[in-house]
Amino acid sequence: MSALAAIAVQTARLSWRGGALVGVVFFLAVVVIVPFGVGPDLKLLARIGPAMLWTAALLASLLNLDRLFRDDRDDGSLDLLIMAGPPLELTVLAKCAGAWFATGLPLVIVAPLLGMLLGLEPAALLTTTAALLVGTPGLILIGAVGAALTTGLARGGILVAVLVLPFTIPVLIFGVSAAATAIVGPTPFLPPFLILVALTLFSLVITPIAAAAALRSLD
Repeated sequence: MSALAAIAVQTARLSWRGGALVGVVFFLAVVVIVPFGVGPDLKLLARIGPAMLWTAALLASLLNLDRLFRDDRDDGSLDLLIMAGPPLELTVLAKCAGAWFATGLPLVIVAPLLGMLLGLEPAALLTTTAALLVGTPGLILIGAVGAALTTGLARGGILVAVLVLPFTIPVLIFGVSAAATAIVGPTPFLPPFLILVALTLFSLVITPIAAAAALRSLD
């Protein structure tokens, strides 16, 4: 467990140094720029606010995922992770945890502040933050598969997004549905939220196996 914790901490540190802050800036830029396009209608902004926050969070979480395993491959440590230490599936989970702490968690923390800029009510801020807290780990886990598949490529950033985006649509749909229940009402919050939890748990089980298989195929 100490080895996995060390991998998670190292991944978070490297992700932060490698440009995790860019994801937060991108998240902020998207949410701030969109109102200039749709106009100053606060009711409209409040209605589409959860969708805006979720779309921005999705794109921001994928910005640096192409480097999740590439640095390990470049310095040769990926071979050591495959041949020694904990099972590779657990290593993938540890690296995803580190990536989420560096990129996903800051988005969750910033989301309520940006939601207030969009005129979201306190109930909507709560549901949106809860949905992002549960859903963003699923986005990172799904993105890890694309990162593993493109690790051997020189520039796989855009390719990661192309591979991953179709599989993130269910998370996006139920994340927005759960977040928007406080606005559209009287739709209950719990059903879409529980489905979102189930999608993240499903990703927690399936994606480490798929990513580990993709990494082993590089040899």
